[in-house]
Parts: sequence; structure tokens; C-alpha cells
Amino acid sequence: MLYVITGPPAAGKSSWVTSHAKATDIVIDLDVITRALTGPGAPQWNHDPVVSKVALRARYAAIDEAVKHRDTTDVYLIHTMPSPRWKAKYRRWDAKEIVVDPGRDVVTQRVRDMRQPALEAVVTRWYTQQRKGGSRAITPQSSRAW
Repeated sequence: MLYVITGPPAAGKSSWVTSHAKATDIVIDLDVITRALTGPGAPQWNHDPVVSKVALRARYAAIDEAVKHRDTTDVYLIHTMPSPRWKAKYRRWDAKEIVVDPGRDVVTQRVRDMRQPALEAVVTRWYTQQRKGGSRAITPQSSRAW
């Protein structure tokens, strides 16, 4: 099964995956890939353009291979804001979307406390595009159709 975990930055997507995935499952998390591709002392939330480009390429390669195995192992893919193109792919792959959203106020505070200030714009974009401006919290167990 392919699970696509969506939600705004700092919502708890990685924590949700950690609490559900088994050691034998495949987990594709862009933040983890980025950290794996940077040297000692790099910031935890590295958004350097070159590093981001390399990490995205690695993520695409991981997705391409992982979906071939989704019938024999669970695949957890964290994708904050899938585009319509990606959503169409996920539909074709019969993915289950899991939305992790503790609410805009919680997310905004977490970003201010733990992340780069530039991510506040991503939070605004997520709530505008993905939630159509809504800020009602969705429980981490919620799922929805693409």
C-alpha cells in the first residue's frame, strides 16, 4: 500500500509516519533525504537551492522504485503539497492520502519556534491552496479522497 502523508510544514507528518511505519516499510521523507545529502554542521531544515534540487532528484528516484514494491511492502511518502499532476499519479497508484494538520495556529507557532521564517509563506500557501483557507484541525487519522 502507498500512503501519501500531506499537511503543512511542522504539522507532525514525520511523527505520524514514525508512529505507523514498521522497520521493513519504505519511508520517503524529503527532509531526511536532504539531511542525508549534506555535510556535518548543516542546518536541520536546509533549503539551499542546490541541496534542494539534488534532494528532489533523489526523492523522485526513490518514489519511482518504491511504487514498484507497494504490493509487497508499505510505502510512506511525505508530500506537503502535491500538485495536481502528483495527485493524479497517486490516484493511478491507488494511494491513500493521510492529512496531518493540527490547525493553523499550532502550525504557525511551531514554524516560528523551530523552522526558518520563510516557511510561514509555505504555511499560508498550504492553507490557501490545500485547505481553501480553512483552519479547522484535522486529526492525524483523517484521510480523504484525491
